Amino acid sequence: MEPKKKNITIWLIVIAVVALVILQSTLSGPHTENLTYSEFIDLLNKGKVQNVVLGKETITGTLVSKGLEGILPKAKIEQMKRYGKGQCRFVTARVDDPGLVSQLESAKVQFNGKVENAWSSVLLTWVVPILLFYGLWVFLMRGMGKAQGGLMSVGKSHAKVYVHRSTGVKFDDVAGIDEARDELMEVVDFLRDPWKYRRLGGKIPKGVLLVGEPGTGKTLLAKAVAGEASVPFFSLCGSDFVEMFVGVGAARVRDLFSQAQDNAPCIIFIDELDALGKARGISPVVGGHDEREQTLNQLLTEMDGFDTQKAVIIIGATNQPEILDPALLRPGRFDRKVALDRPDLKGREKILKVHTRQVMVGPDVDLSLVAGRTPGFVGADLANLVNEAALQAARIGKEEIGMADFDYAIDRLIGGLERKSRIMNPKEKEIVAYHEAGHALVAESRPRADHVAKISIIPRGIAALGYTQQQPTEDRYLMTKGELSDRLDVLLGGRVAEEIIFGDVSTGAQDDLQRATDLVRHMIMSYGMSESLGLATFEAPRQSLYLNVWAPSQKEYSEETARAIDTEIRKHLDEAHARVRKTLVEKRSFLESLATLLKAKEVVDRKALDALLVQTQ
Repeated sequence: MEPKKKNITIWLIVIAVVALVILQSTLSGPHTENLTYSEFIDLLNKGKVQNVVLGKETITGTLVSKGLEGILPKAKIEQMKRYGKGQCRFVTARVDDPGLVSQLESAKVQFNGKVENAWSSVLLTWVVPILLFYGLWVFLMRGMGKAQGGLMSVGKSHAKVYVHRSTGVKFDDVAGIDEARDELMEVVDFLRDPWKYRRLGGKIPKGVLLVGEPGTGKTLLAKAVAGEASVPFFSLCGSDFVEMFVGVGAARVRDLFSQAQDNAPCIIFIDELDALGKARGISPVVGGHDEREQTLNQLLTEMDGFDTQKAVIIIGATNQPEILDPALLRPGRFDRKVALDRPDLKGREKILKVHTRQVMVGPDVDLSLVAGRTPGFVGADLANLVNEAALQAARIGKEEIGMADFDYAIDRLIGGLERKSRIMNPKEKEIVAYHEAGHALVAESRPRADHVAKISIIPRGIAALGYTQQQPTEDRYLMTKGELSDRLDVLLGGRVAEEIIFGDVSTGAQDDLQRATDLVRHMIMSYGMSESLGLATFEAPRQSLYLNVWAPSQKEYSEETARAIDTEIRKHLDEAHARVRKTLVEKRSFLESLATLLKAKEVVDRKALDALLVQTQ
């Protein structure tokens, strides 16, 4: 519930309680008498009673103001005057006294009876409060209904409907995934002119499945389709269907498709489809289908049953297609499957141009260089990069974003937040400097390794005490054995540099050794790059549920082969260690110069590294 609505609800409860208290006090009158019956009779006999009203349970009236001081305490007289607003009004409990009327007549006191309506009393003291609280309860339930679907609407769909202009996304806002965008342009054409395809007997595809890693733009692309086609856009997540109540998910699926057919032509977008469409039969619930499987069954039925002539297209998005139920992926349901891969160099540059439209970018910014320094970044990463650069520029009071701000953002996203509070002692700083200098020197000595863009010994993130950033010159989709060997040498460069300079090693190379071992293991067991073991592979391919086959958990080779694999891994690592040691010994003067420069400046960019290379040659 929103804070404003919550405050209104609290004030309504307070007002209801206050009104109930006032109503009770008004109807029931005073609950405590200010005169005892004996005092009333005494005052009556002394001629101090002026008039009396005889009720069923109480006797009320007024007293003569003069002469009361000697009969009643002063505090009681003041109490009766407050009750009577200046007059001495009294109230006392009525006692069964048959002679009271004759006493009143003999004292010549004016008296009358009070007729009480029992029904009105019951109505006002019981029915009105009940109705008041019932109205308050209805108000609260309506508020809950707007926020969570309500207790009476659990079977209603939670889909958000966007009119065609409200998505705010066009194909011009989508970059870096040109093939996927072109594929979905045809879907837009289906929705704009369905007769163009029906006249030849063709059927509009029912569903399009977007497959890609998180952040590659699946949701953005689906919104762009709706924005271009100018049709209603039903957007929801797969988990919105799954509830703890049995049958609710299936009811929501029925309600969603009913709404969609009423608003056709339209698009239904189901994000995180794997939350709903996971393969049946793998649920941890024992003893039959659970609620999620019933919901999936209903979705399959609705996709088969709805009228394709009404131009309702379902777009699903997932980053785990291997766990989807095969029945969901067959033709006639999700007819088309569109893969969204990580963008290449040109794609990253196009994405950066889209995200820098709304920010002030300085003339020194070269987006092609930024794209080159961000290999592996997806659209969401690049959007975050631009935002971090803008925040940094605003933080230091700049009027526009410069290249230095992008450099800061890249370092922060890749290496983590700079840990200025972590102060290393001189010995540790020297070890880190030689370690990173070893990585950089080996990378520059290997022709097939990526060039070094920046070296830093500033602690970042949780455990990184320094890092060497490499920048690939182009996008690569295949790696040769020689390239993998050069990459292995670069990983071992820091550890070997420590051995040569200090005659000892530190724990700083743990991650490097882990990555080096994994790389060699893949070269031998997956890529067949071992001369002694031949062309065989020894890692069983990971089978997916898409093929209804589980990956075998046991190894499919003998103990002798396992021993040979271990020997081959050790051999490759030893050979790489020897190569790296030879390189660093031959270029020790450059290693020491670079480490000295790092200790002095803490960060060495490409320009400073080139200058140092020229000096030492």
